[in-house]
Amino acid sequence: MKELEVLNPWWYEEKWEKEDKHIQEWKLEKIKWIPRWISKISLQPFSLNFVIGPRQVGKTTGLKLLIKNLIEKGTDPSKILYLDVGLISDLTRFREILFSLKKEKFIFLDEVTSLKDWHRILRGTIDAGVLKDKVIIASGSATMKLKKHAELFPGRRGEGKTVEVMPLSFPEFLRVVHKNRTLTTKKLREVFNAYKLYGGFPTAINKKEKAFADIVSAFESELIKLGYSSEIAFKIISSVLKKIPSALSYQAVASDIGISYKTVEAYLEAFKGLFVSSVAYWKSDKRISFRKEKKIFFRDPFIYRSFSIWTGVEFLESALLEGIVQEHLLRKFGEVYYFKNSYEIDCVAGNLKIEVKAKKPHRKYPRGVKILEEEDIPRFLVELFSKD
Repeated sequence: MKELEVLNPWWYEEKWEKEDKHIQEWKLEKIKWIPRWISKISLQPFSLNFVIGPRQVGKTTGLKLLIKNLIEKGTDPSKILYLDVGLISDLTRFREILFSLKKEKFIFLDEVTSLKDWHRILRGTIDAGVLKDKVIIASGSATMKLKKHAELFPGRRGEGKTVEVMPLSFPEFLRVVHKNRTLTTKKLREVFNAYKLYGGFPTAINKKEKAFADIVSAFESELIKLGYSSEIAFKIISSVLKKIPSALSYQAVASDIGISYKTVEAYLEAFKGLFVSSVAYWKSDKRISFRKEKKIFFRDPFIYRSFSIWTGVEFLESALLEGIVQEHLLRKFGEVYYFKNSYEIDCVAGNLKIEVKAKKPHRKYPRGVKILEEEDIPRFLVELFSKD
């Protein structure tokens, strides 16, 4: 199997890293790090892991670094198989490879969503007991599809986990860029200003010229694979950028660009599935309304800027600040809401109620509502994750 030898140079080459495209590109980066998410992958057989996240976030590079780490810690290189499923011509060939695995212990299946119905073959192979002593890590660029496919393996995951790979949060950005040094409040704000510009994507952090174009191109590619129109997505994003951080309705966006509100809803759901944006619904105490106006936010500062350049629509600074806080609360608590009645609370999550203000607030808020001005946000985000 010549193609497997090409994809797995560690089988026969001790210094394989010098020839590996992803490892070499990583080594040449001015700012680089070992992603912490690789430590969340279960390496205990039997396990079926899924690695999901947006494009351009470094999933394949992370997998190669995990392979490098396994070898350095004494794993026999011949027991590690990396397979770019995108290079497999058909399901028959995929089945042949899986059924031929004998001594291999760690199976990396990258770009699995490139092969239609790949999950049926993998599921059948697991059921046949062929992989009972293996560790499988499945990753792919079509995040929305892969997330759904992960649900098709009930009782077949073993010790496996689903690992979400996202752009760096601000505390992670701080750790990577400034190596956990103690920073003054002034310096912390300077770092936050850089985070507002570059966000947490590796290419943006390293100020690659094509970073903006690559983010948009990857997003369009994913949409097209899912059967959505790039032109309609462009119009919806343009409308959303004009309206945020205000709560909005699907009808308002639909009316703005002349399509049905159902189409707007479907596209925003797709954006959410691609980890590009998310939604904060209205909540009061334990009551959640999915029908009231929603707050839409993008999941990384660089996405705001990339989409702004793509559409030619400028966004409000207040939208960016609120979006950053919303995203961090979403990562911390798994959900984030807002409240609006006679007054508005931008973010409701866990036991926190937060109002984000780009400028000094002009009114008083009820007891228990935390007011965050821009200068307060960096310290708040650091403290939010200080115990994690």
